[in-house]
Amino acid sequence: MKKLLSLVLVAATALSLTGCGGGSSSSSSSSGGDLSGKISLNGSTSMEKFVTALGEGFQEKYPNVTVEPQFTGSSAGVQALIKGSCDIADSSRSLTADEKKKGLVENIVAIDGIAIALNKKNKVSNVTNKQLADIYTGKITNWKQLGGADEKIVVIGREAASGTRAAFEELLKVENKCKYAQELDNTGAVVAKCAATSGAIGYVSLDEVDSSIKTAKLNNVEAKESTIKDGTYKLQRPFVMATKGAVSKQNKKVQALFKYINSAEGQKIVKKAGLISAKK
Repeated sequence: MKKLLSLVLVAATALSLTGCGGGSSSSSSSSGGDLSGKISLNGSTSMEKFVTALGEGFQEKYPNVTVEPQFTGSSAGVQALIKGSCDIADSSRSLTADEKKKGLVENIVAIDGIAIALNKKNKVSNVTNKQLADIYTGKITNWKQLGGADEKIVVIGREAASGTRAAFEELLKVENKCKYAQELDNTGAVVAKCAATSGAIGYVSLDEVDSSIKTAKLNNVEAKESTIKDGTYKLQRPFVMATKGAVSKQNKKVQALFKYINSAEGQKIVKKAGLISAKK
């Protein structure tokens, strides 16, 4: 009897474990458990908020995949992709012809506005394209020239490898002509500097604007979703997630990430990050 009872218990335990395993397998499959491993991204600091939120959302859907982003600047990310040390390069500027010749594909995932950041005490509320260009090239040096206080303009910019800087200078046609008082290595630092310095002006990704600063209109047009969508606000640039070769040629994890971006859930993340959808 004891032997018989033992056999019955063993059989019952085995059936129980098999049932659990079956349920786990089914659940895992439905939540993306067929994918596992790592997706590495490198690049734009301006894209940090979006990429971080995207990674968190994607990992909820695919719990066996780890999304590992680094934020070293657009050009550094592109170089990392060329060298093969990451799967995706995050770039807050368009890819150059030379980068495309090296096999990189420009996948635009969102559109971002570049806001003109000012200290909250600054009375100036609008600048024209020409005035902004003249500020950054050193032709306008005092806020009184624009109807503001008699105060020196402190010109803040990003480091040379920044995608935000590349886009800003290209859009204003002031490449290699800017006279910066300070060049900072991330978007948050520009916001902080403008918040702390009464005469400062800087350029930042629209989604990084917070209550510590104010933004100036450009040609009497405010930087916001509607004006970026209709093209009336001219300081705008693409958020690119570049791949080496087409997305369809990437591994299944990377393909799944791009599919997720274009899903309703992914598009909510784009909007929540203060960006404009690039989905056709």
